[in-house]
Parts: sequence; C-alpha cells; structure tokens
Amino acid sequence: MNIALIIAGGSGNRMGQDIPKQFMHVGNCPIIIHTMTAFQRHPDVEAIAVVCLSGWETVLQSYANQFCIDKLRWIFPGGDCGQQSIHNGIYGLRQAGCKDDDLVLIHDAVRPLLSQDIISSNIAICKKYGYAITGIRCREAILESDDGFSTRTSIPRDKLIRTQTPQTFRLGNIIAAHEEAARRGISNSVASCTLIAELGEKEMHIVPGSEKNIKITTIEDLEILKALMNIKAESWLK
Repeated sequence: MNIALIIAGGSGNRMGQDIPKQFMHVGNCPIIIHTMTAFQRHPDVEAIAVVCLSGWETVLQSYANQFCIDKLRWIFPGGDCGQQSIHNGIYGLRQAGCKDDDLVLIHDAVRPLLSQDIISSNIAICKKYGYAITGIRCREAILESDDGFSTRTSIPRDKLIRTQTPQTFRLGNIIAAHEEAARRGISNSVASCTLIAELGEKEMHIVPGSEKNIKITTIEDLEILKALMNIKAESWLK
C-alpha cells in the first residue's frame, strides 16, 4: 500500500496569525485540503494519514468530509517538533496494521502545490531503491555566516540540493531509522532526509522537485502561493 503521511502538527508561530497556517484559507479552501487533494487525486495513493496539531482534529475531519477527501483514514497526534510528529505518524501506521513493506510518502501539510508527477516519481524511485527524497539543485550563490550579518566564506553550489517533500520510505525502514536515532540521542533532526544523513547508513536517491512546490512559512510565501494558483500558462512556451 502507498500511504501519504501529511505532517500538520505545527502551530505556525512564524506566520504570526490567529490560526495555524495549515488551516488558513486560500481560494476558499484550507491549505491542508489543497495538499490532501493532491494525494486524493493520485491513483497510486491508497490512503492518507495526517499528524494533526492538538485540538484541530475535529476541524480537520470536518474539512475532509466537506471537500470529499475520502482517502483520509487516520489522524495521529502531533509532537513537540517535526521529528516527533513523524515518529507519531509512522508508529501510528504500524499500530493501525500497516505493513513494513508499505510505502510512506511523508509530506509537509503546507506544501499545497505538489504535482502528480512528483508523487509518481517518489513512488517509483522508492520502489526501486528503497528511498526517495524530493529536491532541486541550488541555483543561488551560497555564503556561510555565523551571525546572519557578516561573512567571509562561500560554499560551492554545484553539489548542493534544496530538499522538499514528499520524502518516501518503506514503513519498516523509516521506523528502524527512528529507533536508531533514539539510541544515538538524535531527537530534533529537521527532516527525515537529515535524520537518515545523520545516521550515515543509507544512500538516498533524489527525485526532481519543483520551484512551485513551495513551503508556506511566511506571509510572503502566502502571497506567492496565491499568485501561483492564479497564473495561467503562456501558450507559446514549449
């Protein structure tokens, strides 16, 4: 089975709004529903699970009912950080009877413009290699700074990858990684791919992402999202 595990456990403090950013409405629809719809539409995704911010579970289920997200099967409690939320999700799937061989596409709730092609590529690459990490090559010049105000060091961009989600694993593999992280005292890795990298045990394979697959973190991101949702492709572009 191919399962989308959507991480919506954050409170969105950086956005500075009255409600969590995943529940903010864009185009008369909550951001998290836009995200869930991408997986709802994909023929190879058989189930959706959401790790949800405490107190918002009923709201989430109500929205799912309203917008006909009938693949939603499980809602799990969020954690104190992203790693803990993912931990809650993957162990929740195991307790729900999912198999170690099942594919889990771990995705940020606030990346609503996920394409069908990226989902398909994640499934195909994970089936072939065991791991799939969505990412894009870095185009910008990169500088290193300790204080954010001054720098003397540049970092070559040729080998740098900006990671996105989904990040896809077999359920048994990602659970094993979290168990090893617990043994090593790794408790706040920023993403599944960084957790695997910190463990240093497995080679991860990259799926081409998209600049449109943005993560909504700030008000500026929200403005970009609205623009991207309303843009029309130029007919003359190849």
